Amino acid sequence: MSNKAPEFLQRVKDSAKLTNRGLLDFFVYFLTVQEKHPSANASAIANCFVECDLSPPSQIAPYLSEGLTSNPQRFVKADRGYKLHRNFREVLAAHLDGNRQKVHVGNELRKLEGMLSDAAKREFLKETIDCFEAGANRATVVMCWILVIDHLCELVFRKHLPAFNAELAKVTDKRVRVSQIVTKDDFGDIPENKFIELLRSSGVISNDVRKILDSKIGIRNSCAHPSGITIKPSKVNDFVDDLVENVLVKYPI
Repeated sequence: MSNKAPEFLQRVKDSAKLTNRGLLDFFVYFLTVQEKHPSANASAIANCFVECDLSPPSQIAPYLSEGLTSNPQRFVKADRGYKLHRNFREVLAAHLDGNRQKVHVGNELRKLEGMLSDAAKREFLKETIDCFEAGANRATVVMCWILVIDHLCELVFRKHLPAFNAELAKVTDKRVRVSQIVTKDDFGDIPENKFIELLRSSGVISNDVRKILDSKIGIRNSCAHPSGITIKPSKVNDFVDDLVENVLVKYPI
């Protein structure tokens, strides 16, 4: 285990007021629901207490056993341990604060701002993360993508223009409406997926970064148009973190 148990405990409303038995219930939730272990046993639960700088209670095993016959029933037997009774699981879920997890993720993203030396880009990233903290997940993704594409256009224009134009001149795709980049605005005549291909073929980015961009453009497309999909904060976090560290930081101008 790492620091996941303390992060989870931050999501439990009024966790400081819980008894050891109350904490134990939530640690079973953490292990079997959040971490998706098939069961929780006394040893794993004790480790959760230790990770949270708490003293493990001495009666973990008896309490788990009592939960099989309690009214209401708290636990059911599972593979070499215990998991939550479905009804009790729903009771515990209602006491979890999703916003706390979101604040933690937002704080982690804020650390990325300090990685950018360019003041204008740093401010744009700040506003991007502001969107995330306001609950605008789709806007966060779209703004981050805009920042990254603008950075890549500037990177090409300043450092790789001859090589990029040489590859651009070979393109026969009719969607590409320009054969040479003369001004930065010319990049707007190249579809983004084709732009990514050209970045790779001209040696501006590595193949690994091309793969990252190819995967992220699909997420951006889903966020830029009305759709029925749900964009979770964790997905936004991965999107922003991946692009900032692997593009903006890796390829400075």
